[in-house]
Amino acid sequence: MRRIDLKKANVARADTIRNINRQIVLNYIRERSPISRAEISHETALQRSTVSLIVDELKQQGFIDEVEGESSGGRPPILLKLRAAGAIAIGVDLGTTRTVVATSDLAGRVLEQREFETDPNAKRTFAKIVEYSMEYLQREKEIEGIGISLPGLVDSESGIAHFVPHFKWRDWEIGKELREATGLPVTVENDANAAALAELWFGRPEIREVRDFIMVLVEEGLGTGIVFDGQVYQGKAGVAGEFGHMTIGSNAPVACASGSRECWEAFASERAALARYSGGSLSIVGNSAAEFESLMDHALDGELAARKALLETAQYLGVGISNLIKGLSPEAVIVGGRIARVWSIIGNELKNAVDDKSICRGFGFTQVIPSSLGANPTLMGALSLILAGKFSYVLPA
Repeated sequence: MRRIDLKKANVARADTIRNINRQIVLNYIRERSPISRAEISHETALQRSTVSLIVDELKQQGFIDEVEGESSGGRPPILLKLRAAGAIAIGVDLGTTRTVVATSDLAGRVLEQREFETDPNAKRTFAKIVEYSMEYLQREKEIEGIGISLPGLVDSESGIAHFVPHFKWRDWEIGKELREATGLPVTVENDANAAALAELWFGRPEIREVRDFIMVLVEEGLGTGIVFDGQVYQGKAGVAGEFGHMTIGSNAPVACASGSRECWEAFASERAALARYSGGSLSIVGNSAAEFESLMDHALDGELAARKALLETAQYLGVGISNLIKGLSPEAVIVGGRIARVWSIIGNELKNAVDDKSICRGFGFTQVIPSSLGANPTLMGALSLILAGKFSYVLPA
C-alpha cells in the first residue's frame, strides 16, 4: 500500500486508462510475439475493438509490424510483433577500462557498436562519445534518446555524475553536455542500477516475473542494483545500493576504489581475484579486463591456481550476498559481469557460502543465479534506459 506523495501527485486524466491499456497491449506483443489480436483480447479481457484501436495506433507510431502466421487450412492468421527494423536508441557504457557506444532496435538487439579505451581525461572521453553518437545519428534518423551507464554515484534526475572513484571525476554534468551536443534526450545512471534495469526488461524470462531482486555487478569494482516491486530503487540523490563498500572483513587482497581493505569490493571484485592469482602482488599494466578474461580461460582449462583464486573470490561474494538477503529478503540475486562465464566453477561455492551464512532458514528461499545478459550487462543497461521508457507506464502518485 503506497502513501500518496502530495508534492508529486498527478491527478488521473481521462486518457489514463487508455494509456495504461496501450502499454499492456504493447508489452504482450513484446514478450509473447508473434501474437494475435484475439489472443491479446482473451489474455487481457479487453474488448476486441479496443485491442484493434490500440494496435492500429501502435502500427501508426512504428512500434509493431504485422506478419502472417501458419495456416491451419483457412486464411493465415495475422500476428503482431515488435518492429525490428532500424535503430531507436544509443547506449553508452562508460567503463573504467573501455567505453562502448552502441545502437539497438526496439527489441533490445544491438545493431552496431564501437569501443575505445576510456581516457582518464573526461573531456577527451566525452569527445569520443559525441563523435560516435553523431556518426550513428547521421545514418539513423529514428533514434530517440541516449542512455549512459557509468561506475559511480549518479543523480539520474539531473544527469550529474557526482563522483566516479576510478577517475576521481566529480560533479560532471554529462547528461546536460551530451544533450546539448546531440540534441537528443539523455538519461544517465549508475552501472549496477542500469544492469538491474536491463535484467528487469531483457533478462531471462523467469526474472521478468520477479518483482524484487538484487543485481550484483562484479567488475573491476563491485556494485549492486536493487529492484523493488518492479522498479529500480535509487534512494536519495540516486546513491542507494552502494553495498560494495560495506565492511565484511579486514586485510583484503586489494584496496577498494576508496582505498579501504575492509570493503566487500576489496574481497570479491575482479581485481581481488587477480591479486589472489598473482600471489598478492597485483600490478596490472593495461587492460585489467583482459587479464581477468585470461584468468577465467586458465580456470576453464583446469589450472588449479586459477580455479582456487576464483573459488576464494566466490566465497566472499557469497558472504556479501548473504548479508543482502538477510537485510532485504529479495526473491532472487543475480550475479552479472564477466565472472558469470565461469559459473560452472564458482556457482556451487558461492551458493554454499550464502547458505552457510544464512540465519533465516525456513523463511523462504532466495535463488542466486548468473546473469543471462552476457559479459557486458552494463551496455544493455545503458540501452534499457531508453528502451524501458517505451514499455513502462508511471501511474499517478
